[in-house]
Amino acid sequence: MIAAIASAADAPPALQIRQKTLKNGLRIVAAEDRSRPVINLQVWYHVGSKDEKPGRTGFAHLFEHLMFRGSKNVGPEEHMRLVRQAGGVGNAYTTYDTTVYWETFPSNYLERMLWLEADRMASLDVSRENFEKEREVVKEERRLRFENPPYGNLLEQVLRNTYQRYPYRHVPIGSMEDLNRATIADVRDFHSTYYVPNNATLVLVGDLDAEEAFRLAEKHFGGIARGRRVPRVRVKEPEQKRRREAVVEDAKAPLDAVVASYHLPPAGHPDSYALEIAASILSTGQSSRLYRRLVYEQQSAMAAQGEALFLEGPSVFFCFAIANPGRDIRQILSEMEAILADMAKKPPVEEELTKAKNQIVASFILEQESMQGKADFLGKCAVLYGDPGRYNTELDRYRNVSAADVQRVVRTYLAPERQTRVFLRPAAAGAK
Repeated sequence: MIAAIASAADAPPALQIRQKTLKNGLRIVAAEDRSRPVINLQVWYHVGSKDEKPGRTGFAHLFEHLMFRGSKNVGPEEHMRLVRQAGGVGNAYTTYDTTVYWETFPSNYLERMLWLEADRMASLDVSRENFEKEREVVKEERRLRFENPPYGNLLEQVLRNTYQRYPYRHVPIGSMEDLNRATIADVRDFHSTYYVPNNATLVLVGDLDAEEAFRLAEKHFGGIARGRRVPRVRVKEPEQKRRREAVVEDAKAPLDAVVASYHLPPAGHPDSYALEIAASILSTGQSSRLYRRLVYEQQSAMAAQGEALFLEGPSVFFCFAIANPGRDIRQILSEMEAILADMAKKPPVEEELTKAKNQIVASFILEQESMQGKADFLGKCAVLYGDPGRYNTELDRYRNVSAADVQRVVRTYLAPERQTRVFLRPAAAGAK
């Protein structure tokens, strides 16, 4: 047991990080890792759902799809065919703050992959045909993931009520209404604004020579024109000083549910590390405080969990429970609040603190075993934290958290007056 804890406390090898910025604004972050003959390449576009205009949601995610529909020298879906032909794999994902495209491939194919990414940055085919086809794909994805499953729209309802002004009020998939009203002119304007080299970061980790990688990146990306100044979100989320409540209905939900959400500081804030440990103590696994009290001891809930969602802007913690048949959902919320209040009154015991730290450290180390895991976190440090060097120092920030720190952040950020509560009820028979 002691050996396992000591092993979990180890740090992954530090990366020797090199940086360069091209004249057109493209930032390159590279780290050599010769442990295996592969490279992970990522292009981070600093645009997510928060950057969308009101009434035009879903564009960031829509472009995740459009980026595979072809460019000047690459036909529709040919990008991935060329990656697979080289023995590689690739994909993309969209978040509230970024859109990321990645490939992992044998290191001798680095120039091909740089050429592929540069070609679609420079000459993506944003045609009406591609736009309309991929819009229908996104709409179907929304139906499958959000509209059809029980509780599928709950996160949307929580964010809409938690945020009053900040554009985290909507999820990256966008609304069906906004997708339907989008025009090709809207889409092209979004692309020309955000899919430009001065809004992108190229991340390279693996079996490479940094100087050669910089040379090849300059060769393929250097001729792409710099875009206009990229707009950033300026709106401020007002401080929440009193509890808010909403009640929503879901025709597909079989049982009552409740979510309590709280505003948190941004990712990378000094308090975010203690808050992440607090979230682990409260909600990670069946031995967590929420699950143990509500599911095992009280048997009032069939499920109970929580999560801290750390974002570039004002972030959020939420805990939720699904009631067992016949149990009072408001009483379940009172129990949830009592768990948080107890944590605010006294610090966690040493065993809880050590377990939470070990879980976070072990997860961090495991995620950094692959080239993609290394590049994922390096990109996050470069784009969201503004400092790729934090890759080598983040674990120490968790290790330095004390029990008193955990108590303080719970008392400060998970206070009753900062709570937004959303009750979800099964729709009445015959309701639409």
